[in-house]
Amino acid sequence: MTDGRILIGSFLCTDRDANIILGLCAEYLSDNLDLEARTLGLVMVPGRHIVSIHLDV
Repeated sequence: MTDGRILIGSFLCTDRDANIILGLCAEYLSDNLDLEARTLGLVMVPGRHIVSIHLDV
C-alpha cells in the first residue's frame, strides 16, 4: 500500500476501477512480517493505494 502497510489475504474479486476485495485479511505495519498482525477480515483496497500484488498459487 502507498502508506507502507502490507495486507495479506485471499483474493476474492476486483472491479473496473482496479479496487480489490480480500477475505481473511491481516495487516502488517512494516516489511517485518514477524511482527504481530492485525486481523481485518473482509477488506476493500482502493486501486490507487495498491503498490504491488504478489500471488501464491
